[in-house]
Amino acid sequence: MVIFQLERTAPLTPDDAWRRLTEWSRHGDVVPLTRVTVLTPPPTHEGTVLVARSGLGPLSFDDRMEVTAWQPPAHGGPGRCRLEKRGRVVRGWADIEVRPGPGGQTRVTWREELGVRFLPSLFDPLLGATARAVFGRAADRLLRTS
Repeated sequence: MVIFQLERTAPLTPDDAWRRLTEWSRHGDVVPLTRVTVLTPPPTHEGTVLVARSGLGPLSFDDRMEVTAWQPPAHGGPGRCRLEKRGRVVRGWADIEVRPGPGGQTRVTWREELGVRFLPSLFDPLLGATARAVFGRAADRLLRTS
């Protein structure tokens, strides 16, 4: 298992950053070889279940997740979402937090614990570097204003 953290500053309001980061289907648009399906009726809430299907053909797997904390930003305060990863291959959790930052911008913190079943810990440094690159690029694309 690896734990990593990403931090970004975006020229968005916390509400806009929250909406962009938690519009689950958009994650499939920015993470390579991934399609996201929400299995629970909208709107998102604690208990919402989603599946990210990643890979190509027979080398695909499902990353099943459940929203276990859902606190959208309100009254100028932070927002926080926690996803528990409960797939057969991918395990762990992700915390996404948005909060007001300097100069009217928003600070985003994305923390994640990621484990891949059957992947020996010897590969943790590679898994961590890959995860930081993939999720960092995804966060950048989701927060992009133009």
